[in-house]
Amino acid sequence: MTEEKKSQLSEEYEDLNVLMLRRREELKQLVELGVNPYPYEFDRDALSAEIIERFRDDDPKRTVSVAGRIMSIRRMGKASFCHIQDSQGRIQVYLKKDDLGSVYDAFKLMDIGDIVGIKGFVFRTKMGEVSVHASTIVLLSKSLRPLPVAKEKIDENGNKTVYDPFSDKELRYRQRYLDLAVNQNVRQVFINRAKLISIIRRFLDERGYLEVETPVLQPIYGGASARPFVTHHNALDMKLYMRIADELYLKRLIVGGYDGVYEISKDFRNEGMDRTHNPEFTMMELYVAYKDYRWMMNLVEELISTAAMAINGSLQVKVGNNEIDFTPPWKRITMFDSIEEKTGKNLRGRSEEELRKIADELHVETDPKAGAGGIIDEIFGEKVEPYLMQPTFITDYPVEMSPLAKKHRTEPGLVERFEAIVNGKELCNAFSELNDPIDQRARFEEQMKLLKRGDEEAQILDEDFLRALEYGMPPTAGLGIGIDRLVMLMTNQDSIRDVIFFPQMKSE
Repeated sequence: MTEEKKSQLSEEYEDLNVLMLRRREELKQLVELGVNPYPYEFDRDALSAEIIERFRDDDPKRTVSVAGRIMSIRRMGKASFCHIQDSQGRIQVYLKKDDLGSVYDAFKLMDIGDIVGIKGFVFRTKMGEVSVHASTIVLLSKSLRPLPVAKEKIDENGNKTVYDPFSDKELRYRQRYLDLAVNQNVRQVFINRAKLISIIRRFLDERGYLEVETPVLQPIYGGASARPFVTHHNALDMKLYMRIADELYLKRLIVGGYDGVYEISKDFRNEGMDRTHNPEFTMMELYVAYKDYRWMMNLVEELISTAAMAINGSLQVKVGNNEIDFTPPWKRITMFDSIEEKTGKNLRGRSEEELRKIADELHVETDPKAGAGGIIDEIFGEKVEPYLMQPTFITDYPVEMSPLAKKHRTEPGLVERFEAIVNGKELCNAFSELNDPIDQRARFEEQMKLLKRGDEEAQILDEDFLRALEYGMPPTAGLGIGIDRLVMLMTNQDSIRDVIFFPQMKSE
């Protein structure tokens, strides 16, 4: 950190301390006036947006009781204006000393950030703004720290200029409560996230699929290629893993006789962090008996297009500089064909040595511990995936890459698997699920060989899961959708941290 930056931060902290001391002095004065700065309740009966929408100039005066955080104050001697913000938005309040008496003196000790309750009647000011004329004001919570409130200026043409917005990304993620308090657009992102999850849940419930819960702590992690978080159970004196996927437990339930099960849950992967990866993330996994991956592609198109329409009112969604069109049907192309289309290289039937040579020719770095499937995945990830903007189903993966997927019915060496790629990133992953216990054991054993070679993301052999398959699992289609990435798409956010309330951060 430069000396200039240190000096600037020192001045900012000094200013902050002065402001905080002033607010504590105001708190003391309020108490001396007999004001309880932290009362127990307030009887609110209206919200800002509803008041503004319902107001009509020729209606009788309506008395309301509103509450919210003060976001601006304009004092003018014996009268003042302020804006308070509630969960729906902001509304202006007019306060007059003649109406409030000694309470107006208490208001003089209130600041931006304080939470207040207002009772009064609704009217329209000479400037045309629907407002509340306060008959009383009650302090509900004194804010001892100043809010980072942006200043706005509107010119004669109605153009708004915002000064000093709370836009520092790291501060916003660390202090999400402040981010939500001062940035209304951020609150809307998380409202849309909740709405999206409700849409998915309703879509699946309407089709008769059962929402279930599976263990977060597992004696054997599985269902994906990822490194787990490890913990220890003291009473049982055993190592446990935080789940990396729900798959193997959900398929046990299909063995048990359910026709369709799904789970919306937190999964945990002990791996790198970037704009699309957080170690704790939300997944939706669905398994439906007697279906295959081709049927699942149609379901995904219907589900995602339903979500896009509900959140954005259109199947064309703006994402960064691109307009994504979720209108079905989406493009479908095999993994090998997509690589050949982009690079001119045919990878079918290539040995591990040949694949490494091709990767070198394409200037793709590969992990020396990776097998043939891993090399193909790295080539696809660098040369194809980032360029797939419109929704595209990449199908028919090499068997080495998919130890839980059923072998392709017509293409030797491949499995029936697809990933939906949108805006250059994987959105979902799906299989015709492997239900042959002998084949599944052989696949697990191949994974264990990779693990011994040093591949920390290779999958573990799960004897209980194999035992379940030996009792018989019907043909099944399985799907996993990354909820966080789907929210990013539907709300036009470029980082996973913008759609998770409290993303993982380094220590301050």
